Amino acid sequence: MLDAVRPGGQVAAVVGHDWGASVAYGLAMRAPERMARLIIVNGVHPIPFQRELARGGAQTEASQYITWLRNPAADEVLAADDYARLLQAFSANMDMSWLAGDVLAQYKQAWSGPGTLRGMINWYRASPLVVPKPGEMAPDLPDLPVDAMRIRPKHLLIWGEGDTALLPESRAGLDDLCDDLTVRTFPDADHWIIHQKPDEVAALIADFAGPIA
Repeated sequence: MLDAVRPGGQVAAVVGHDWGASVAYGLAMRAPERMARLIIVNGVHPIPFQRELARGGAQTEASQYITWLRNPAADEVLAADDYARLLQAFSANMDMSWLAGDVLAQYKQAWSGPGTLRGMINWYRASPLVVPKPGEMAPDLPDLPVDAMRIRPKHLLIWGEGDTALLPESRAGLDDLCDDLTVRTFPDADHWIIHQKPDEVAALIADFAGPIA
């Protein structure tokens, strides 16, 4: 997650992708006065995401990896064979051509830090979201109060439509939860749009965030 800070410490714009998006949404819900702009890149608001997970449909099936990651042994399995299983999970049948050479080496170096993988996976373990089995509906869901989770800052959602982990229905109804939502989609990008279209994403962010005064 990247943030831009005004002089005096007031947050002007917050950008989040994937789990960074979850943190950014949480900040927007709890402290909207600290944020002038919220920019999310292929990340989901918990209310529409949980709604789709609970239905047992395509998003439920696409999110079965969450249940697997909550297994206590997941850390060791992902680290084995030079992170082969972790790289497979990152792919999810998407374009991973960007994760090669020096970039891949830097990622592996970061993953090798003490407790790094466990810290990454603990986000999934700590999440209250319920993921039923495909074809089954979740009977008991966490309390997600709409009023408390409304997004009041101006909000831009940048979305790569080829995302196989977060399907389009995972953001259905997001506009009902936002005071001011703008959506920009890219049909030729996926979950890793930041790496695939860095110039286009950076331009959208800069234009939406505006100058920090």
